[in-house]
Amino acid sequence: MLSKIVSSATHGVDAYRVEVEADIQQQLPAFITVGLPEGAVRESKERVTSAIKNSDFVFPSKRITINLAPADRRKEGSAFDLPIAIGILAATGQIMRDRFDEYVVLGELSLDGALRPVPGVLPMALSFQNQNGVRGIIVPKENAKEAAIAQTLPVHPVKSLQEAVHFLEDESSVKAFTVDIAAIFNEARHYQVDFADVKGQESAKRALEVAAAGGHNIITIGPPGSGKTMLARRMPTILPDLTLAEALETTKIHSVAGRLEVDQALIAVRPFRSPHHTISYAGLIGGGSIPKPGEVSLSHNGVLFLDELPEFKKDVLEMLRQPMEDNFVTISRASTTLTYPAGFMLVAAMNPCPCGYHGDQNHECTCSSGEIQRYMSRISGPLMDRIDIHISVPSVKFKELSSETKGEKSEIIRKRVNQARQRQLDRFSHEDKIFCNANMESRDIRSYCKIDDKSQALLQLAITKQGLSARAYDRILKVSRTIADLADSDSIATTHVAEAVHYRSLDRRLWM
Repeated sequence: MLSKIVSSATHGVDAYRVEVEADIQQQLPAFITVGLPEGAVRESKERVTSAIKNSDFVFPSKRITINLAPADRRKEGSAFDLPIAIGILAATGQIMRDRFDEYVVLGELSLDGALRPVPGVLPMALSFQNQNGVRGIIVPKENAKEAAIAQTLPVHPVKSLQEAVHFLEDESSVKAFTVDIAAIFNEARHYQVDFADVKGQESAKRALEVAAAGGHNIITIGPPGSGKTMLARRMPTILPDLTLAEALETTKIHSVAGRLEVDQALIAVRPFRSPHHTISYAGLIGGGSIPKPGEVSLSHNGVLFLDELPEFKKDVLEMLRQPMEDNFVTISRASTTLTYPAGFMLVAAMNPCPCGYHGDQNHECTCSSGEIQRYMSRISGPLMDRIDIHISVPSVKFKELSSETKGEKSEIIRKRVNQARQRQLDRFSHEDKIFCNANMESRDIRSYCKIDDKSQALLQLAITKQGLSARAYDRILKVSRTIADLADSDSIATTHVAEAVHYRSLDRRLWM
């Protein structure tokens, strides 16, 4: 006897329909799974066998053939356990139901028949948005919120194989699960840190505000203990609020990677990822035999923070150049090619020299000029070319540390950033790929970043007299445009250009 159950599998951050076919034949006992199963899918026969027996059902001593269609695409993960078990029970007549393809079935089985959550449920649920003939989706209880966020199908959470079978025989036994997306947003949209906690560093705070307003990549340079990491960790708190579309896209990536916490339905705040400098290129960009998202994708719509930037392997850092330019990363393997979003804001931090105290008034630097040059050369010019803002973060003075005065709250800064971003969205409303000033190319800079003769003279002086590199020209104009947006100005003034020039400290000849 043959049965067919509808399930799903992920491919990158998207998902596709999989039909689980179970065929029972009167032959010598065997359990065969076809359809390019990988890893956990091949091992499912052991879990399914024990789960059926321990759930008081009869496991047939016959030849069982499971086909995962389409058969030409590789299947990975444990989400097929439940549909395979139900398919076997349906094929042996142990479930009384006319049609088994009216529900999407997902779930990993434990040996006692209980269900465990599986990754990728959100993209799987979203993939059935416009498919007729599917009436609902059956998922483990822990995945219910995540599936309900998609708002594509009625979600029926179950705890075990027995409960899933009972629901298929009596649909009134499990009520559809619903969520209030607005309430989830409000509940999850809070931060543990705030810019008000940072003592002093007003210049650095201003630079981070400019970076957030224009979507610019930024690097901070300063001695140990000056607050570089503390400032970076507060960067997401001043970025524009996530829209629902951005939240769904971000949640899909974390869901596929298995990074969502239990019962977490939606990522409502911008992600902050801070990998250690020993990370491999696969960990940063993504990879594996079946590629999984790396840190650049997990930080999509958020912040990728690289602390002690020169300590990262140079070849690993060079891998950042393409996703920083294209906002996506493509991973190719012999069996498949996957593309993951990678639209992150890079926030980097570094010491000015190996000992960390070059130029610090409170400590003597022990590094030679050659050591400093070698240290700085670990960061290539093409990578620095993609970082718009360089800001020095000096040691905090005792007077500022001991002050009882609270700094400006992140909420207040975020309001100004939101207003500046709205100006940019209005300006680029007819452009396809420009959403903030950082996205502008040279052609767009000539159109949207025009300056007067006085500002042009200032910019020429900065490049020729202060040692700024030629590649800094476009970066300064883009940052100037953002500063003007924060000032609610339609035109770029000389003061805006002067502030932008100040944010190019690594282009100056400080270590020559």
